[in-house]
Amino acid sequence: MKNIFIAGPILPEKIAESIAKHQVKTTIGAHDIFLGQVRADKVGENIVAAIEYSAYEPMVNQVIHEIREEVFAKYELSCLHIYHAIGLVKAGEICLFVFTSSKHRKMAMDATRFLVESIKAKAPIFGKEIFEDMSHQWKVNQ
Repeated sequence: MKNIFIAGPILPEKIAESIAKHQVKTTIGAHDIFLGQVRADKVGENIVAAIEYSAYEPMVNQVIHEIREEVFAKYELSCLHIYHAIGLVKAGEICLFVFTSSKHRKMAMDATRFLVESIKAKAPIFGKEIFEDMSHQWKVNQ
């Protein structure tokens, strides 16, 4: 079972490194990538400066493992990768990175969409919105 968590934001170098590693896999014809980014939403009179993510990591990793198995059974993928930030992620930084690869684009694109929606619906990852004035509230997923 893989650990999906990365401390802090997911850096552009991590994304580039993941893409570069797949250049040697010449049976792959398509990649699809989803990047979730923290927004500076206005909530009432406050602006979100960051989100602090927390989770019971063993439980989340088990849920993600089950989602991965479901995706591999449903879609013909060469590989898939899921990374989620844990800890503080500032507005503008990446908090979720989903990367799928397959022979054809439709399969990769459909699998990515299914993965992201499944993660949002099933993985118990919690976000506390930290506002510019340092007040905070628990985020409601949409």
